[in-house]
Amino acid sequence: MNNITYEEQTKITRAIIKAAVLMLEFGAESKLIEDTAQRIGKALGVDSVEVSLIPSAIVLSTLSNNQTQSVTTTRRAHHKPINMSIVCDVQKMCIDVEKYKKDVDYVFTTIKEIQPNHYNRWLVVFMVGLSCASFSYLYGADLNGFLITFVAASVGMYVRHVMAKKQFVLIISFGLTAFVATLIASTSQIFELSSTPNIVMTSSIILLAPGFPFVNSVLDAVKGYLSMGWGRWMQALLLSIATSIGIILAFALLSMRGW
Repeated sequence: MNNITYEEQTKITRAIIKAAVLMLEFGAESKLIEDTAQRIGKALGVDSVEVSLIPSAIVLSTLSNNQTQSVTTTRRAHHKPINMSIVCDVQKMCIDVEKYKKDVDYVFTTIKEIQPNHYNRWLVVFMVGLSCASFSYLYGADLNGFLITFVAASVGMYVRHVMAKKQFVLIISFGLTAFVATLIASTSQIFELSSTPNIVMTSSIILLAPGFPFVNSVLDAVKGYLSMGWGRWMQALLLSIATSIGIILAFALLSMRGW
């Protein structure tokens, strides 16, 4: 393998950590982040890539010239909504670098062009509302319960979208969404619009289940990334607590008991 200069290695290291941070920010599993960083590094000409992950940052070192030259850098990761299309784009870039022998400039250019695929807001609101309503139907809700669940979940998803667009903290977004969805769903019990109010109120907040962080936390812990697993588990737990607080506040406002 040809020797590379310190400046070239520094540029390669910056390219690798940009890709790794992008994957971490959008919810990729820790093992996948480390494997991708190592593959990109070897394809660009360094001997090895060492990665240390914590929930809010990445420390990355590259070794080259028979492991006699080292470059280490650190980048902070700002957590964003989970988006697997971005993780897939980084994976495709990694495969292209390996298969077509692309250089480091290709990595920088590709990362700059990677953008999240945004679905139409109203389509997402409709589909989430329909999904929650279908869930309620499967659990035995009557027709009115189905319709109330659809409205409550759709409005809740709209609130979540608005708060995400205004860049509210995720915990506050979950709490307020749960509060609004529960207020609307509780009409099924207050006005006796449905014979299955419990199912309606449960199904209306299914959209707030932090399934992905919980799954990733277990996968990280099982594969040896205990600090990452713990961090993601804590994030999922905080989101669940925020959702619970939103529900409790709605119940307290309406003086409801016995759900």
